[in-house]
Amino acid sequence: MKNIKYIVSGIIGLIVLGCQFRVNEKSDGQGKKSSRPNIIFILADDYGIMDSQAYAAKFTKTDTSRMYYETPNIDKLVSQGTAFSQAYANQLCSPTRASLLTGKYAGRLGFTTALPIRKTYYNQKLNVPKGFYVHDVLEHKDPIKIEQALNNGISNSAIPTGSTIDGDRDELSIAEALKDYHSGFIGKWHVGGFGAKGYQPKDQGFEPIAWFDAGGSPYFNWKGAWNNKTNKRYPLMTAEDLEIGNAGKNTGENYLTDDLTQQALQFIEDKSKIKDKPFFLYFSHFAIHTPYQGKKDDIAYFDAKKSKGWNGQESPIYASMIKSLDQSVGAILNKLEALGLEENTLVVFMSDNGGIDAEITPNNKGTNNDPFLGGKACLTEGGIRVPLIFKWKGKVQEGQWVDIPVDCTDIFPSLLDAAGYNSKDIVTKHDLDGESLIPVLSDLKNEKASYTKTTHYWHYPFNVIYNSPYEPYALTPHSAIREGDYKLIYDWYGRLHLYNIEQDPFEKNNLAGKQPKLKKALFLKLMNWLKVNVDKRYWPSINRDYNPENEVRPVPFTDLFSSYKAQL
Repeated sequence: MKNIKYIVSGIIGLIVLGCQFRVNEKSDGQGKKSSRPNIIFILADDYGIMDSQAYAAKFTKTDTSRMYYETPNIDKLVSQGTAFSQAYANQLCSPTRASLLTGKYAGRLGFTTALPIRKTYYNQKLNVPKGFYVHDVLEHKDPIKIEQALNNGISNSAIPTGSTIDGDRDELSIAEALKDYHSGFIGKWHVGGFGAKGYQPKDQGFEPIAWFDAGGSPYFNWKGAWNNKTNKRYPLMTAEDLEIGNAGKNTGENYLTDDLTQQALQFIEDKSKIKDKPFFLYFSHFAIHTPYQGKKDDIAYFDAKKSKGWNGQESPIYASMIKSLDQSVGAILNKLEALGLEENTLVVFMSDNGGIDAEITPNNKGTNNDPFLGGKACLTEGGIRVPLIFKWKGKVQEGQWVDIPVDCTDIFPSLLDAAGYNSKDIVTKHDLDGESLIPVLSDLKNEKASYTKTTHYWHYPFNVIYNSPYEPYALTPHSAIREGDYKLIYDWYGRLHLYNIEQDPFEKNNLAGKQPKLKKALFLKLMNWLKVNVDKRYWPSINRDYNPENEVRPVPFTDLFSSYKAQL
């Protein structure tokens, strides 16, 4: 009987192992496999942690029927896959997109903010000063009227592609790393130097299906801007120097989210016919970024919905845009099922930053991220904690949650790992900051230390017109570190906020005064990381014209950073 018992136990063990996530079998060491998965990465824009019903239910224990927004298809991803409750992006879109594309922290690349069209050395045909990059912006300021103790740093606006004007700079993109895949890009780019030729999706290894290198786009009548071949913004540049976008094929749809979805579905169908080469689709939505424009029938539906106002979410236009985004996700899932691709396609869904919180924006429009603090542009949880979901039928466990903190640099090695590449070798060779999340999908509590990264960094060196979540004044430059359970936010005005995020995810209890040793240790680690990884032109500086007598904040400015900057 004992032998039978051991045999049965062994069989059960093999079955359990067989149900876990496996992608490296039959690999030849070059990333080639007999049945490598297709990969679809869907990136939403400004989609907050509380904008999904499944996530809102997770954090508030509220029945989804009582909620205002409707996300049945994104919730289906959660129920059919594994969702991360502590996934982090950056505070704005371009830094996150830079991290996703390269697997590196945005600050290391000089991507410190997301910008509207700005002057750069490239588009002004200026000589590049020593130590600067051709796509660095010359200056960026918000129209802030109160006294400012700090001047803004600057930001890079394009990911190096190894062109002649890049010198020796060239970043490996995720599409280039997936060298045996047919990679397509659809949607928002916003890491190409405001339409600089040589820095667009095709220059990073993608087939450009339909794309626009800008922060936002109209949702109706957008094609003129996307297909613009004229050169009115930069009189010093020739048309041959610029390439802003391409609206792609005509789908007959007159709403941007629907149009891009149809182009995505066609890409999936076309590439599914190529049996010996898998596809990678990077579907980068503009939804739900401004301008807020929805379809009339959907707006009317949400305007009349009885649960309007739940959790402070009350914009019918915003709700309608979420509905269109959610329907896009549903259309992708339905297409995979119809083509019989569910069991050989990994689908990953993420947002590029927290939702625009109407309580801190100048125009009082957007969503509400309560009970999380702050929103887009903030380094509080409402600004950087985002949905992240992995779905792969038969490979990823269904209806599970991972509660360990991870960040957007981890997507790059995760997709490589899923495709059968040796992600650890690539991470080491190219000095990436990310780490694969694939092992965690079968080790949900990370009991085997499958994921070893315990420290995460953010850097935002700008005075911003958005209000601070702590006071009714414009945001000042901020940087942050999370190590283990604790997160330290450094306000460069001279204030520190320390939270135990595991115990206090809504950041109600600032421990900076109660745990001075931990506060100091995390501050030193953050500043040393900045000193090593972020060039000083991307740091804020003291405003020499600052008059402290005109300061409206109740505490004086304190310089905590000049001694570090002097060492650069």
